[in-house]
Amino acid sequence: MSIFKFLKSKSFFKQIAIAVIGFVILFFGLKFWLNITTNHDQKIQVPYLHKLTIKEAEEKLTALNLDFKVIDSASYNPEYPKKSVIEQSPEAGDFVKEKRKIYLTLNPSKYRDITIPDLNGRTKRQAISELQAIGFIVGTEFTYVKDIGKDVVRGLRHKDKILNPNDQLPKNSIIDLVLGDGNGN
Repeated sequence: MSIFKFLKSKSFFKQIAIAVIGFVILFFGLKFWLNITTNHDQKIQVPYLHKLTIKEAEEKLTALNLDFKVIDSASYNPEYPKKSVIEQSPEAGDFVKEKRKIYLTLNPSKYRDITIPDLNGRTKRQAISELQAIGFIVGTEFTYVKDIGKDVVRGLRHKDKILNPNDQLPKNSIIDLVLGDGNGN
């Protein structure tokens, strides 16, 4: 039998019809099954969780049948209460399905500690730049001691306590400089 006769035969058209009907049944069956198992029409709006404690956020999310995972944060934000939510993903107002994980970033209880560098012998300008670069605030009250170098760092203070190199203070602490007056020997 030649190929052209086979393409015109009834058995070829039966096979094509069976394949098309099977594909259509498979397509609609799969579509129906996916709609049922993926909860396609379900929408839960993610609540606004910022500034809530972890307990309050957990209660809100549990009531909506949503899961959550806490992600640590290294950046303290003083505008938010300690150990409260400062970021969430997905954002508030987004729509998700039940059992979706909401990732929460919490505000630490304080700024992270930073090591005090050895600035002895540096100029006032160098010391101010370095302290600001690592996250400290330089006070405007300078203490002058008798020294040959004018405006050369001779010490650091925090709340009237002398600081030594490698001591640690929280970020954004105010550090006062002890400088030479230029009138020493």
